Amino acid sequence: MSLSLTLQPIGFLRTCQQVKFQAGHQPATATAAANELELRPGCGYEQALQDLAGMERVWLLWWFHRNEDWRPLVLPPRGPSRRRGVFATRSPHRPNPLGLTAVPLLGITGRTLQLGPCDLVDGTPVFDLKPYVAAYDAFPDSRAGWIDAMEAEERAPARFTVEISAAAGEQIRWLRETWGVEFTPRLMTLLARDPSPHRTRRIRRRGPVNSEIGCGAWRAVFVVDQTTVSVLAVEAAYPMKFLTRAEYHDVPDREAQLAFLARWPAEGI
Repeated sequence: MSLSLTLQPIGFLRTCQQVKFQAGHQPATATAAANELELRPGCGYEQALQDLAGMERVWLLWWFHRNEDWRPLVLPPRGPSRRRGVFATRSPHRPNPLGLTAVPLLGITGRTLQLGPCDLVDGTPVFDLKPYVAAYDAFPDSRAGWIDAMEAEERAPARFTVEISAAAGEQIRWLRETWGVEFTPRLMTLLARDPSPHRTRRIRRRGPVNSEIGCGAWRAVFVVDQTTVSVLAVEAAYPMKFLTRAEYHDVPDREAQLAFLARWPAEGI
């Protein structure tokens, strides 16, 4: 048997989610979303979509196209800072970086599928789609090992109170109202659970007192005092040398970051 297989994507996902921070893990169906799966032309996929209308959900089989390696032990973004075997997680760092996601199917136009919330980023190659059939695909009473224990802990009240300083609040409002950039809900959730350094959650120390957390194309600087987390400022995550190079046109929120740096140059907290 050959150890090599050849696959071709049937289409590519189009979404406003440019970086993985924007693509929530197992996103809630209550979240508004505008995602499209554009199937490739000239392949007969219009006929292949026949009878799919009426299905409430579909499975997407896709490729973590931004991953270049795999790890036998990974650090999940949820739960304590503890490495787990990659086959016991949904980590993208897999021997074959395949992803599997059930997403709401909102409509079909030609060879384009309108989809609800999903955890894919823009440009993700999709290999296949299948109907979600609850009678065969749902096992709500199945045990999930360490994930059950972690989720039980997450259901407990948050251990930290998160406060936004006046300066950070002004920056957050300006980004939301001027550029439609909004990362506060997830920022608040992560910090309220555990603001300690965590590589996957992009939390790290910043000097003897302050810490920072990466929020997609942005950073938030914060300080912890016992059980209170105070967010001091927001910063653009990309250096000016990347933002001003014409060849780096795919930098997420590029124009917003340039405008932000013009308004708040090198806050340096």
